[in-house]
Amino acid sequence: MRLRSFRRAAARLRKRASRRAAYWTAVGTLAAYSAFGAESAAVTPKTPARGGSAQTESQLTVRRFHIPAGPLPAALESFRNVTGVRVTVSQLPDGTLANFQSPGASGFFTNEQALRELLAGTALAYRFASPTAATIFIGGDEEIDVTAHAPSTLATTLPRYNAPLREIPQSISVVPHEVTEQQGTTTLRDALRNVAGISIAAGEGGAQGDNLTIRGFSARNDLFVDGMRDFGSYYRDPFALEELEVLKGPSSVTFGRGSTGGVVNQATKSARFDLFLDTDVTVGTDATRRITADLNEPFGDATAFRLNLMAHDSRVAGRAEAENRRFGIAPSLTTLLGESRLTINYLHQAANDTPDYGVPWYFDTPAPVDRTNYYGFPDANFLRTTADIGTAKLERDLSASTSLRTQLRYASYGRDVQITEAKLATSVTPSTPLDRVTVTRNQIAVESDETFGQLQSDLTANFNTGRVLHSVVAGVEAGRETSDPTRLAFSGVPVTSLLDPDPNQPFAGTAAVSTKIRTTATTVGAYVLDTLHAGPHWDLTAGARWDRFDADVDNLAGAPTTFHRVDAMPSWRGGVVYKPAATGSIYANYSTSFNPSAEALSLSASTADTAPEENRNTELGTKWDLRNGRLSLRGALFRTEKRNARETDPANPLQQILSGRQRVDGIEVEASGHVTERWQLLAGYSHMNSELVKSVGFPAAVGARLANVPDDTFNFWSTLRVASRFEIGAGGQYVGSRTASTTAPLDPITHQLKEAPAYWVFNAMISHPLGDRVRLRLNLYNLTDAYYFDQLHPGHIVPGPGRSASLSFDIQLGGANRN
Repeated sequence: MRLRSFRRAAARLRKRASRRAAYWTAVGTLAAYSAFGAESAAVTPKTPARGGSAQTESQLTVRRFHIPAGPLPAALESFRNVTGVRVTVSQLPDGTLANFQSPGASGFFTNEQALRELLAGTALAYRFASPTAATIFIGGDEEIDVTAHAPSTLATTLPRYNAPLREIPQSISVVPHEVTEQQGTTTLRDALRNVAGISIAAGEGGAQGDNLTIRGFSARNDLFVDGMRDFGSYYRDPFALEELEVLKGPSSVTFGRGSTGGVVNQATKSARFDLFLDTDVTVGTDATRRITADLNEPFGDATAFRLNLMAHDSRVAGRAEAENRRFGIAPSLTTLLGESRLTINYLHQAANDTPDYGVPWYFDTPAPVDRTNYYGFPDANFLRTTADIGTAKLERDLSASTSLRTQLRYASYGRDVQITEAKLATSVTPSTPLDRVTVTRNQIAVESDETFGQLQSDLTANFNTGRVLHSVVAGVEAGRETSDPTRLAFSGVPVTSLLDPDPNQPFAGTAAVSTKIRTTATTVGAYVLDTLHAGPHWDLTAGARWDRFDADVDNLAGAPTTFHRVDAMPSWRGGVVYKPAATGSIYANYSTSFNPSAEALSLSASTADTAPEENRNTELGTKWDLRNGRLSLRGALFRTEKRNARETDPANPLQQILSGRQRVDGIEVEASGHVTERWQLLAGYSHMNSELVKSVGFPAAVGARLANVPDDTFNFWSTLRVASRFEIGAGGQYVGSRTASTTAPLDPITHQLKEAPAYWVFNAMISHPLGDRVRLRLNLYNLTDAYYFDQLHPGHIVPGPGRSASLSFDIQLGGANRN
C-alpha cells in the first residue's frame, strides 16, 4: 500500500503552532483582497538529510513496514521484497556489509524514509538513482541531488498500476498541475492539448460536454476520476486536479468496457499534511474573471482537510455572444484510523453557459464566414449543467507486503440544454450567391439527470516464488448507472443569413417531445494482474478480466418500447519489459477491449441484438529516465484495431451488424521534464495512419480516414528561468486536417467527406515574483490570431478562440516557496 506521509509531517507542524494566528489573520486579509504582503505565514520546508529523492517528502506516498532489527543484508532484502527497490553497495569492500547491524523499520514510511531508518546509526548514506534503484555508500563523500520531478508512479490514484511509469508496458502521458498552472489552463480539453494523439470533437446532439478522440477512436465515455468512471455530459474544469493521466491503447482489463484508444484519468487533489493557502486571481481580455483557492490544513496527528474553490466567467475570443460561467467546490478530508487511512472527497461543479455550436458546413468544407458569426439565440440558448461526485476511499495494509484499497462513489449529473445548430438550407446549391444563402437553425434541447454508483476494491500483494518476485493486483467492482434524457424537437424556428446572421432576432418555435428515455445499467467485473520480476532485467505481465454489463432501456415517448441486453465479455493483457539499464526499458504489449451496444446508456431496435465491438492493440516501445529522473523520454509504435465495427445492415436499414473493420497504425514520441536546471520541456509528436479497412454497409468508403483523426499532431510547452527570477514560456500545437466522419454522411452535392484544414496555434507566458509570496503571470494565447476549426461534428464545426491575454496573481501562504 502506498499512503501519504502524514505522521512525521504532523510532528513538524506541531512545532509551528505558534504561527497559526498570524497565518489565519493573513487568510482573512486575503479574503478581503489585501493579503499581498503576508510573508509572515511562510513555512520553511525541511530538507532531507544525507539522501536524495525524485520528489519532496510531502508529496510521496507511504506504506507500512515491519522490518525487524538485525543484520543489514537481511534488512535490505526485506526492504526489496516489500518495495521492489534494488539496493546496491558502493565504496565498501566485498563482504563487509554483513558487519553492519540495522535498527529495522516499523511504521508508515516512504521508500526513502524506510531506507533512512534501516541505515540509522550505521554511518552509511544512500542515493536513489531511480524510484526502483538505490545505492548505499560511506556517508559524506558524495554529492546528493535533490530535485523535483513529475510523479513516477500512478499507484496513488490507480493501484492497478503499481510500478514506475518507466516499467509499465503501455504508453502513458502525464500532464502535471505545474504545467497547467503555467499555461493558465481553465478547461480539461485545453489541458489535454499537451498530449499528442488526442483531437477534440464537438458536442453531439444528445451529449454535450467534453468529447475527444484518442489514437483514432472516440473516448467520449472513457473519462475517469481517480480510477472510477466520470460519464457526465459536462465541461470539466481542472481546478481540483493534481494531474492528468492519459493511458493509451485498449484498457478494458483495468477499466472495464470501452477504452478503444485509451482513457483519461483525472487525479484529484486530496488532503495533505502541509499548511498552505494558494490563491490565483485572473483577469483578461473578453471579460475574463477567474479566482481559485487551494487551502490545506492539518488537524492534530492524523487528520487533514483541504478545500479547493473556483469561480469563472469569460467570453470567448472571436466568438460573439458565447459565454462560460461556472463555479466549483471540492473539499477533501483524510484521517488515519490505526493502520488504515480514510479519504473522503467531494466535487461540485455547476455551469450556466451561453453555448456555441459554431458555424455550419458549406457542403464539404467549413462555411466561408466571419469568425464572429453567431447563429444562435443568445436569450433563448443555454447550457446548464451540474456535477456532484462523492467518494470515500479506505486503504489498509494487511501485512508488510499486502494491502487493500476499497473505494465507494456516488455521483449525479444534471443537464438542461437548448442549443442552436446552423445548417445550410436544403434549397442551397453551389451556384447560390453567398449573400443569398440561408441557414436553418436546428434546436437541440435536452433535459436529463444521470447517476452513477460504484464499489471498487483492489488487493495488492508482493511475494516470491523461488527467485521470482510477483507483484499481483486483483480486484472486483460493481456499479449501477441511470440516465433519463428527454429530448425536444422544434418546428417553426426562423432561418437566418449565412453571411450576416442576426443574433438579436427573437426566438420562435414550437416544441414537442421526440424521445423520453429511461436507462438503468448494472456492471459487475473482476480482474487479476501479475507482474513477474524475473531478475534485474526482465518483467513479465499478464492480466485477465471478466465483465457483465446489463442494460434496460425504456423509450416512453409515443408508443412505449423496451429494450434489454446483457453482455458478458473477457479482456486480456500481456506484456514484457526488458531493462538494459536501471534508467531505461524496452517493452512489448498486447491488450484488448470491448464496446457494448449500450455503452453510452442507450439502446434501440437496431442495436439491442448487436453484440459488443472487440478491439485489439499491439505496441512496441521504449522509455528512459535521464538526469537522475528529471527528464523522461518515451517512444512507441502501435496498431489499434476495431475488428467488428457496428454498421447499418445493407439488407435491413433498421438493423446494426458487426461487419466493419477499422485500424490505426502509429508512432509516438514524447519528452517530459527538465532538460537543464532552468529549462523545462513537455513535448510530443504522433503520426497516425487511420483507415476503414473493411465495410459491408459502406463499401465505397473502404480506405477512408477515420473520423476526427489527423495524420499528424504535435505539441510543445517549454519554460526557461532567466535573470532576476523571470520565467518565460512558449508553446504550440499542430493538428493536421481531419474529416468529420468516416463513411457518412457524405455531402449530397460534392459526394465528399466534410473536412477541416490543418492548423497551428502558438501561446506564450512570462511570470515574475512580486515579493516572496506573490507571483505575477501574463499569458498570451493564439499569438498569430489564427482562424482555425477546433471541434468537429458532422452537423457543425466550432472555430477555436482568437487572440487573447490574461493576467494572473498567484498568492501563496504557507508551504514551500515556489518562487
